[in-house]
Amino acid sequence: MSTTADELREEVRRRYAESARAVTEGTSSASCGGGSCCSDGDPASAKFGEALYDAHQRGDLPEAATLASLGCGNPTAVADLHEGETVLDLGSGGGIDVILSAKRVGETGLAFGLDMTDEMLALARANAAEAGIGNAIFLKGVIEEIPLPADSVDVVISNCVINLSTEKAKVLTEIARVLRPGGRIGISDVVAEDRLSPEERAERGSFVGCIAGALSQGEYEAGLEAAGFEQVSVEFTHEVADGMHGAIVKAVKTAEPARRGLPVIVPAARAGCC
Repeated sequence: MSTTADELREEVRRRYAESARAVTEGTSSASCGGGSCCSDGDPASAKFGEALYDAHQRGDLPEAATLASLGCGNPTAVADLHEGETVLDLGSGGGIDVILSAKRVGETGLAFGLDMTDEMLALARANAAEAGIGNAIFLKGVIEEIPLPADSVDVVISNCVINLSTEKAKVLTEIARVLRPGGRIGISDVVAEDRLSPEERAERGSFVGCIAGALSQGEYEAGLEAAGFEQVSVEFTHEVADGMHGAIVKAVKTAEPARRGLPVIVPAARAGCC
């Protein structure tokens, strides 16, 4: 039976709320292997989660922030953040990338985190306070409708979240809207090889597990270009399933982006969430 976009979003919200509660209550680390965008249950694989951050970074973070890491990469390692910049993390979860970004941009910079899950937002705010971070702001909202004004952000990062959206074209155009001309993205995401059809991607995992909803490399590149980006690159870093990879996505917003319609992105087949 097919699943609606609202149902998929609610399933994502519920799973991530469960992960936040597990960390807060000390019952376990985030529910990796249970359908969340995290570990496949094999610690040695280090495909998702806190293992993708080096020991020095983890040492500067509250334990709860690393336990709540459900990403597929480390966007702060590739975003090349500078003192005084404003950075936005889409799907900020427990706040690990916002905290690291806030440290990089310094007291004259600002780091926003956007998340739709109350439990994750509460955890992230607590983690930022414990880390002594005063230049982080956490916002509630969805990545398809970013609650920030146009041309207000220098850098957008995200960690294994865009693939969860059922409206990726809107996400990409919203990113372009909030970025200043010349602004850039440094995103970690799960991306499919071009040879895989949406149906084949769905066979490899659930939507909530970050597999079924993944764009192909070509779709990602075309979507970013249509949204007004240049210098687009989608580089595979590690395989997470047959034909599916953790990837680093980079692009720069054109100085004077052309007025274009929404990029055409064929949605992946909607598999069941569990």
